[in-house]
Amino acid sequence: METISRTKIADLFKNKPFGTQVNVKGWVRTRRGNKQVGFIALNDGSTIKNMQIVIDLQKFDEELLKPITTGACINVNGLLVESQGKGQDAEIQAEEIEIYGTADPLTYPLQKKGHSMEFLREIAHLRPRTNTFGAVFRMRHHMAMAIHTFFHERGFYYFHTPIITASDCEGAGQMFQVTTMNLYDLKKDENGSIIYDNDFFGKQASLTVSGQLEAELAAMAMGAVYTFGPTFRAENSNTPRHLAEFWMIEPEVAFIEIAENMQLAEDFIKYCVRWALDNCKDDLQFLNDMFDKGLIERLQSVLKDEFVRLSYTEGVKILEDAVAKGHKFEFPIYWGADLASEHERYLVEEHFKRPVILTNYPKEIKSFYMKQNDDGKTVRAMDVLFPKIGEIIGGSQREENYDKLYTRAKEMGVPEKDIWWYLDTRRFGTAPHSGFGLGFERLLLFVTGMTNIRDVIPFPRTPKNAEF
Repeated sequence: METISRTKIADLFKNKPFGTQVNVKGWVRTRRGNKQVGFIALNDGSTIKNMQIVIDLQKFDEELLKPITTGACINVNGLLVESQGKGQDAEIQAEEIEIYGTADPLTYPLQKKGHSMEFLREIAHLRPRTNTFGAVFRMRHHMAMAIHTFFHERGFYYFHTPIITASDCEGAGQMFQVTTMNLYDLKKDENGSIIYDNDFFGKQASLTVSGQLEAELAAMAMGAVYTFGPTFRAENSNTPRHLAEFWMIEPEVAFIEIAENMQLAEDFIKYCVRWALDNCKDDLQFLNDMFDKGLIERLQSVLKDEFVRLSYTEGVKILEDAVAKGHKFEFPIYWGADLASEHERYLVEEHFKRPVILTNYPKEIKSFYMKQNDDGKTVRAMDVLFPKIGEIIGGSQREENYDKLYTRAKEMGVPEKDIWWYLDTRRFGTAPHSGFGLGFERLLLFVTGMTNIRDVIPFPRTPKNAEF
């Protein structure tokens, strides 16, 4: 074949250099035709759009063309011309074709027909080749770019927190342990407790559930930082909203209090949604048409309105009024209850019809590090609640007072030996500071309209499932 440098299909659709010789490489989505002419829909992953390859059957050996079936990978030289067909504005008249790899129609699982999401999860190694997952994973990339750009433009520093943490937190039942010890021959002391002296770190170590505490240390030196990395929760939860391995974005900022923290969260989410609308038009349109007819409209509506600021106490009152008027919730609602996602979604989807930031939660249902309010009952927590998802962001102003933090940690059974370094930042130059965490996959559920969190991460890790 003549050597012409390859052009991505996305660039051909963008620049449309009609009348020039071009080279494309990609995977065959479909092939059809009649006795005179063949049509191949070719996709190379750069866009959801397929490039139509038109083959004049007089010019090609039938034997060469036979193995070009759905899933095969080919290299094509040809002339880019304006398309006569519906639905595309450019096509390539093939002059030379080379087959890189065939895909036996009897065994290649992605034939041209609808496939269920469950089936596609079983072939997660091939599902990026479908239109749906191509769109989702391109959008996953774009959301990561939006996040880094948002924080970079605002002078935040990207800070890498450890994936392995060696705080020997007893009662951390939801952590995955990391060890090099032989599990069949564990040395124990006279009380039956495992002796970790010979383990790699010399103490019990786990995979991180959050980078927040370490990010706070950095915020108390660099002013504003964010983490963006994998976190792990060994929660035996097989719901469409839970993963054992997922990615978190956690900004921590010195010198801001809860009101500015809420504003940062709102600006951040709106920035990501706007980025999706501006940079992922084709993929969004596809997901809107195929999966969720209200997707684009919902994304646009998030940009329109200010998010509601609502105290937990007022939120509970609204929910109690709804119950009094006959609304049925599966879980009971009362002051002090940890809200279920049905409660959160009622506030967002039915009562206010826009996103809500709920603040000032009862301290009993929140973590030890949240700043306590003067009422002695509530803490300066904030959760951002979204349509279809429920909680998408959780955060708070952090408790900067050493005595209050120390006392609260003790009350909640967090051993001082595990957080002495965290307490130190309150002993040496403490300052007001705040932050929040966004589950990356929750954001992706919202911007893609997908309904199961296993479908917005390439290789989901859930109970009893660690394939690929």
